[in-house]
Amino acid sequence: MDEKHKTTEIERKFLVQPGFLPPGFPEAGQRMIQGYVPTSNETAVRVRLAGDAAWLTLKTPRVSLSRREFEYPIPVDEATDILELLCMHTVEKIRTNIEYEGHTWEIDVFSGKNEGLVLAEIELPTEDTSFDAPDWLGAEVSFDPKYTNSALSREPFLSW
Repeated sequence: MDEKHKTTEIERKFLVQPGFLPPGFPEAGQRMIQGYVPTSNETAVRVRLAGDAAWLTLKTPRVSLSRREFEYPIPVDEATDILELLCMHTVEKIRTNIEYEGHTWEIDVFSGKNEGLVLAEIELPTEDTSFDAPDWLGAEVSFDPKYTNSALSREPFLSW
């Protein structure tokens, strides 16, 4: 994320065709572990650890394809403590970015309890921004709540 701490996130999420892995996977990707602090509403409070960097992110409930997102870098040792002390469930994945027709696609190859799931996300400047779909894209799951990372942390892909 850029230097802004407050932004509107507009993203679309897709399944990836079986057998497709990003070029250079896994070496070209970034291993991530993320957990979610339980809340009493639909706000997502996420802690992400990726290599030698960590972030605390708050996301409001989705309205159509948009939602507000607030993201702050935090010390790695604090992220590790939060993950251990406050996050009962986590998601592990390797993220690889692919440039395609002027857009960046984030390809997440999940591991652990979500092994076998591969998702692609594209962030857009507006909800009606058009884009060319790569041939490795599968069905769109933008509005299916079971494919959110917070849901995958609680009800993993392998348990479906």
